[in-house]
Amino acid sequence: MENSQNIPLIMILPFVLMLGAIAVLPLTFNHFWEKNKNKLIVSVVLGIPVLVYLLMNGFTHEIIHTMLFDYVPFIILLGSLFTITGGIFLTGDIEAKPAINTLFLGIGAVLASFMGTTGAAMLLIRPVIQTNRQRTFKAHTILFFIGIVANCGGLLTPLGDPPLFMMYLRGAPFEWFFKLGVEWLFTNALLLILYFIVDSYYYKKEPASAIKRDETAIKPIKIQGKRNFIFLAGVVLSVAFLNEQYLSFININPYFKFVREAVILLMGYLSMLFTPKLLRTSNNFTWHPIEEVAYLFFGIFITMIPALLYLETNAKHLGVQTISQFYYYTGLLSSFLDNTPTAVTFHSLAMGLGITTGNLVAGIPEELLKAISTAAVFFGSMTYIGNGPNFMVKAVAEENNIKMPDFFSYMIKFSIIVLLPIFILVQLLFIK
Repeated sequence: MENSQNIPLIMILPFVLMLGAIAVLPLTFNHFWEKNKNKLIVSVVLGIPVLVYLLMNGFTHEIIHTMLFDYVPFIILLGSLFTITGGIFLTGDIEAKPAINTLFLGIGAVLASFMGTTGAAMLLIRPVIQTNRQRTFKAHTILFFIGIVANCGGLLTPLGDPPLFMMYLRGAPFEWFFKLGVEWLFTNALLLILYFIVDSYYYKKEPASAIKRDETAIKPIKIQGKRNFIFLAGVVLSVAFLNEQYLSFININPYFKFVREAVILLMGYLSMLFTPKLLRTSNNFTWHPIEEVAYLFFGIFITMIPALLYLETNAKHLGVQTISQFYYYTGLLSSFLDNTPTAVTFHSLAMGLGITTGNLVAGIPEELLKAISTAAVFFGSMTYIGNGPNFMVKAVAEENNIKMPDFFSYMIKFSIIVLLPIFILVQLLFIK
């Protein structure tokens, strides 16, 4: 760490280019970017010069710590959650009344914190679309679904959204995230109320024939692959209890931490073993999304090492010091870049302030961690590229012939007028 203040700004460029590629290439070179092999190539090309620089300048420890103790647990958790939730298949078609749709989204808000926003979104999006198939107006339901289930619902545990898991790996206790319950409840309740009002408005505009079809095309909700909830509970309990807080022997050797990852991997393996292949096929399950995450974050985790070292050394000179500044800057970057490296970056910035007094969580003042965590999760919903599930939900909706707004229309018609005012209220009321 003693060399970190000598890190040249040019070594932060690969990190900026990596995030820029994730933000821009899907919009400009989609045919190139949709192949996972090309994502891996971009990650390797940008990562190699960073690795060479770090190795030549004595930062071997930082490479090992980041890739082994951050990247590996991160991918194992996401991969296992992806595998387990992919084995749960929800079918049915009930009446698409505003109250029913709101209940669907409310259940999604709770599930998102315990099975991850991606898991909850992929579990519920097809039943929501099926339920609303006979409705004429349904794009607004998908937009609120992105806001609630794919993002804001994931604030209560480290399993909910990857930025929170990274804060957990940096020392935030599992139960600490329940302290964000007020922000979670306020935001999701407000969004659900707004959605109910909007959906009631559109329901009244539905043609009588559409309502009639909806009332007659009823199929009971059916859940298959229920045993995967046992494996999901195993992952939750592993993250909650298999750590230094409860297992003191982990402090003897940091590699003992991987007992948690071993159990999480076992849960994913058992899911594969005991879930019929036909069920996963019905769920359109493929390894493509998790491969994409693994390849992209391989590049992100390597290239962000110089950026984090630089921030920890120069934080006091960058002018980001107040709680509200941390909230809005984290939120701004989480809207247009991936919210996970954004959260890690601002955590490093907070570490660099050198605050050692007061109530510290994960090595930084609790109020700063609260601002970073809340903003990273919530503002990920501001654009399609802010959080991984957003594009996935959009793609599934368009596969089912639901016309979704384009990138800028999404912001103009939904996130700026619906989400942003709520996020500002959250800061004014709770994060100050």
